[in-house]
Amino acid sequence: MLETAFNLTQSEVKLVENVLNRDHIQINHMILNQGEALPEHYANSNVYMVVLKGNLNLTLEEETARDYTAGHLVEIPFNLKMNVRNISQPTLELMVIKAPHPDKYPGEQGKSV
Repeated sequence: MLETAFNLTQSEVKLVENVLNRDHIQINHMILNQGEALPEHYANSNVYMVVLKGNLNLTLEEETARDYTAGHLVEIPFNLKMNVRNISQPTLELMVIKAPHPDKYPGEQGKSV
């Protein structure tokens, strides 16, 4: 077999799982139910969020929150403050791709809030 296949966890509760950790990339799978959020933090690499299901409510820096629905790909540059929430849909499911891997990112690492 030439390829490597990964199974994503199916969950009814909040989930943040690391699916792939390679030198050049990190991929996480997340499930947030209505009213759940990630802690406010700074992007520790270039971040690409792919909304698979539901409605992503995203605030970057001090801007007004924006909503992204299934099928959207959102690019977030390194070191931006971000607030990721699910405020309206029963379930938000997304893939979060970080490239390069945060451990390999050149320059100052993201600050924690």
